Amino acid sequence: MSSLISEILATAHERASEKGLTYEGELFPQEAYTLMQQAGARLIDVRTRAEFDYVGRIPGSVEIEWQTYPGGHANKTFLAELRAQIDKEVMVMFICRSGVRSHSAAEAAVSAGFAQAYNVLEGFQGDKDSERRRDTIGGWRVAGLPWYQS
Repeated sequence: MSSLISEILATAHERASEKGLTYEGELFPQEAYTLMQQAGARLIDVRTRAEFDYVGRIPGSVEIEWQTYPGGHANKTFLAELRAQIDKEVMVMFICRSGVRSHSAAEAAVSAGFAQAYNVLEGFQGDKDSERRRDTIGGWRVAGLPWYQS
């Protein structure tokens, strides 16, 4: 494992420890992208199908809704879909629009036996600015990381 990967993971773990989180760590988008590229980590995008279609997708991510659209109901098959697509021994990082749903998904993954679960802070679109718009403060897109509109 490279020193950069070790440093990213140690910092992510510190963030989680400070907050008493159940999962392994919290990552910023650039850190998550580095782990995808250099450590074989899998990015699980837990946004809704509508968000994938109308806001954008992340190349190489696994798309599993945490909540269904429309209605925002819990996806009752989330963990089954995760288990079917990802080995429990693989490092998994969860991302949503802003980092809230992905936090819950990371907690659920840990309870289902995924030991290396991380949350991506800021999410795909980041926090709202003073005018209540996204895509201006933080997030995957603002960081200039790969994404596409389908």
